[in-house]
Amino acid sequence: EVQLVEFGGGSVESGGSLRLSCVVSGYVYGSYVMAWFRRAPQTVREGVAAIDTDGQTFYADSVKGRFTISRDNAKNTLYLQMNSLKPEDTAIYYCAGGWDDPVYTGPLLDSIVYPYWGQGTQVTVSS
Repeated sequence: EVQLVEFGGGSVESGGSLRLSCVVSGYVYGSYVMAWFRRAPQTVREGVAAIDTDGQTFYADSVKGRFTISRDNAKNTLYLQMNSLKPEDTAIYYCAGGWDDPVYTGPLLDSIVYPYWGQGTQVTVSS
């Protein structure tokens, strides 16, 4: 059974930092692309950051320069370092995993890439 479990959410003031972690079990983690998505109240889910099996990273324009995605394949763990947080970053953050499909040429920040999802962790940024 594939499981993704997020840790590290919480409340922080504007300008602060948080680090999210996602521990993965049930599949060969190193061979999967991984990503973070978020859903704010009354909005659609959006891709925040993704990392492929070669370590190449992709970011939404809204978080470039502030967020950093990384992975530790030895620990089966995905991370999202979030700095200079803004109130508009408030959302539930989800970890997602998917196969590294060589046929797929679309963006990795599209949810169709990811069949596996965590339960989400709340991030709240106050002004």
